[in-house]
Amino acid sequence: MSEKRIYETMFIVSPQLDEEQRNDLAEKVKNYIEERVGGEIEKFDRWGMRKLAYRVRKGFTEGDYTLILFRADPEKVNVLERLFNITPDIFRWQTFRREDLEKEEKKKEKPEVEKAPEEVVETIVETAPETVEEVSNDAPATEEKPEEKAEE
Repeated sequence: MSEKRIYETMFIVSPQLDEEQRNDLAEKVKNYIEERVGGEIEKFDRWGMRKLAYRVRKGFTEGDYTLILFRADPEKVNVLERLFNITPDIFRWQTFRREDLEKEEKKKEKPEVEKAPEEVVETIVETAPETVEEVSNDAPATEEKPEEKAEE
């Protein structure tokens, strides 16, 4: 099985349903993601009734929006798309991968892995001479040796 990825899905439910039916349908989708898709819900956000940008074919000018952020295996996300296709009360939906969130997670994990080189740098700094005088005192000792050889 491959690594779980982060997905975001938004769907719009028919305004002809009453409030309770719309909430039940949103919960149905949430449970479907957990049980059938094998996803882990990270964020479940009900926006409620909102005006649509344009009138859709069914004549609706508004709809009930729900946004869900979840982790799932890439092979199983198509199962969710099939649910949206066969549910007539969900008339618009979109599901996409959130690579930006995945990259943020990797950046947060990365500094922990790179601690070893930082420790090496700290060790070098600790053993390095602290002042310029210490460095210059070492330099004449190395310069005298070639001159001694020249005199012999």
